[in-house]
Amino acid sequence: MKHKTLADVVQEKYKKGERLVAPLLGFPGVELIDSNIKIAQQNSGEHFKVIKKLVEKFQPDVIFPLMDLSVEANALGRFTLFPKEDSATVPKDKFTLSELDKISNISISFDSRVNGYVDTVKLMKFGLPENVIKGAYVTGPYSVAALLMGADEAAMSSILEPEVLRRVCDTTTEKIQEYVSMLISAGAEVICILEPTAVMLGPEQFRRFSAHYVKHIVESCKYSRVNTIYHTCGNTMHLINEMAESGVDGLSLDSKEVGVNLAEAAKILTKYAVLIGNINPSKVMLRGTPEEVKAEVNQLLDEMNPYPNFILSTGCDLPQETPEENITAFMDAGRKYKIIK
Repeated sequence: MKHKTLADVVQEKYKKGERLVAPLLGFPGVELIDSNIKIAQQNSGEHFKVIKKLVEKFQPDVIFPLMDLSVEANALGRFTLFPKEDSATVPKDKFTLSELDKISNISISFDSRVNGYVDTVKLMKFGLPENVIKGAYVTGPYSVAALLMGADEAAMSSILEPEVLRRVCDTTTEKIQEYVSMLISAGAEVICILEPTAVMLGPEQFRRFSAHYVKHIVESCKYSRVNTIYHTCGNTMHLINEMAESGVDGLSLDSKEVGVNLAEAAKILTKYAVLIGNINPSKVMLRGTPEEVKAEVNQLLDEMNPYPNFILSTGCDLPQETPEENITAFMDAGRKYKIIK
């Protein structure tokens, strides 16, 4: 992006009557190169082949590596499962606050999986066309804390033991910052912070244990002139302004089926942020027909027509089995649509 903000790029497109078109691709690319998720997530060369194939075939405006919420927790010593045909997962395990001292002394910059993702971003920087915006994912501070503590335990601590949760989030933020610095050095132009578990929180707890910490990450990215996106799954309409107040450049939001209305979100935003979304990855992209995909895309683009701060995307990462023709239909509809001013 050569030092432009995400808002600058979006505004330039809007002035031309166009939108950035950037479905959250990743897993469908595994099918395209006849590989599997486990190999791609643990072999940077195979991972890059997946990303390169997706860019060649669909030509999105923004591309990310495969979404993986386990990287940081795994690097901090949590037991992790690696299915062949699914993303890695971190099962619930025992956690005591005494473990924080040990975790604090771990430098995740030496972790093999962390370095695998960093190497993938390096390959993206040098191996993809300059006009494609190269992104990278990190798991958010609260979501990493929830993987360490357990999702229910973290949510309860946000109310009953806030000081305990604060200590855990202080530590997870420090480790995520370390990872972010590596990704920026590797060439990431956008950092997307994934906070799916934070949707369980009320606005005040979300502000204290997610947005407050995300703001620290955002500030370090701005120093490097790298853009940031906040992604939270589920119905986040009650958290829109808390997310935007973190200072991120964009908000990536889930589909209308869970209650997210992007046009309404645009109306209630009190601080500028680019809205990104929100075609349903399962109902529409996986199980719909190409005609249904085009209809959904056009309807969303009609609804967002008055708002410059919008990128056409999906509500979350696409399932591996998403039909190629549906992704093509998504891209075609997005490219052909002309904004009416």
